[in-house]
Amino acid sequence: MSQRSAIVTGASSGIGLATAQMLGEAGWGITIAARRPEKLEAAAKRLTDQGFDLLSIAADLGDEEAIKNVVASHEQRFGGLDLLVNNAGVGFGELADNFTTKKIDLQLNLNLRAIFLFYREAMPMLRKAAETHKEAMVVNLASISGIRGEALLGIYSATKAGVIGFTEAMNKELGPAGIRSTALCPGFVDTPMTDPFGQFFPKEQMIRPEDIAGAVKYLLSVSPGCMIPEIRFEQPGGISIPQIN
Repeated sequence: MSQRSAIVTGASSGIGLATAQMLGEAGWGITIAARRPEKLEAAAKRLTDQGFDLLSIAADLGDEEAIKNVVASHEQRFGGLDLLVNNAGVGFGELADNFTTKKIDLQLNLNLRAIFLFYREAMPMLRKAAETHKEAMVVNLASISGIRGEALLGIYSATKAGVIGFTEAMNKELGPAGIRSTALCPGFVDTPMTDPFGQFFPKEQMIRPEDIAGAVKYLLSVSPGCMIPEIRFEQPGGISIPQIN
């Protein structure tokens, strides 16, 4: 069994899959979780074919019971938790005049509420890791939109701003116990979620999922006395969605 283990949500593609790949190459045990079984199965096969120590769980991560099951299943398989990567998220482009209640709720549940619940459920294992190894970490995927809100992405921007604020609060609360949290704040990353925004910025010029996974690798390398609350990733020259009236 691997000495260190992680839970990575939203790991069927994009940033989550790139992060799981990086952890597997480093010898970590990994639980990957995502909503779509067929996509997750393909990702799991890619990882297990490389010999990685992997548990795969298809789950609606906006559901409290599903979150409990992911954490409990991870503990049963690996016995502990050193790293939690809250990567699962969703974003919709809508004008304020036409906000859809269902899309508001989906973004609030998955982008924000799920992170709260994962912290709560994982806390016993994270505290144990911090006490035993002096190393326990949570990485929360926020967004550059959480730092400066974007037109069309009002709800998404609000949820990601919440992730940044929550990460700061958790560092003040849990940092003294040895549990460090970092909010990663990228601009447009070349993932399926950014497909609708290709009209504003070409895919080939977007940030790569491996860039974000590389940042997680760096975070795992710093000494216990170093806390990094936030990392921003931007395209050269920046990008902004045009204001639409």
